[in-house]
Amino acid sequence: MSEPSAPKPVKLIVSLISGDENIIASVAGKLSQVYGGIDFMSKLIRFNKTDYYEAELGKSLVRRFVTFEKLVEPDGLPEVKRWTNRLESEHKDREGNRKVNLDPGYISLCHLILATNKGFSHRPYLRDGVYADLTLMYKGKSFQPLEWTFPDYGTDEIIEIMNRLRERYKIKLGGN
Repeated sequence: MSEPSAPKPVKLIVSLISGDENIIASVAGKLSQVYGGIDFMSKLIRFNKTDYYEAELGKSLVRRFVTFEKLVEPDGLPEVKRWTNRLESEHKDREGNRKVNLDPGYISLCHLILATNKGFSHRPYLRDGVYADLTLMYKGKSFQPLEWTFPDYGTDEIIEIMNRLRERYKIKLGGN
């Protein structure tokens, strides 16, 4: 019989998507005030694999990933999602459209989990209206997309970023 054990802390990651680079920079600063110093900030990546957010956020969207120095407990993801939802609400235009989309999640040694408020077959419920989206699995020395992985997360560019972040995380854990 196995005995319950506490999970290892994980690497908090947030994806910021907007058509306004200044909003991305401002929101990244607000995230660092809550979650600690930023230890990684990706370059701006064109968000062009889907037009899902264009009606609300506009065209010519870009994404930036940020991670933080301090590791977090994985069961804290619902609180992070609720806080990022409030932060999105602070950045709405007169019509009530968000100007930034925030997707928090975490990197562990075996997967990338994103938080979402939308349930689905591959999204187990956590709590407080928040579900866990298993977005990437680590297998064969690299993250691998799954049949439901968002198209952009399956690109070589983002897989490479996640692999580098996993290596940084592994070092932070002590090389385990």
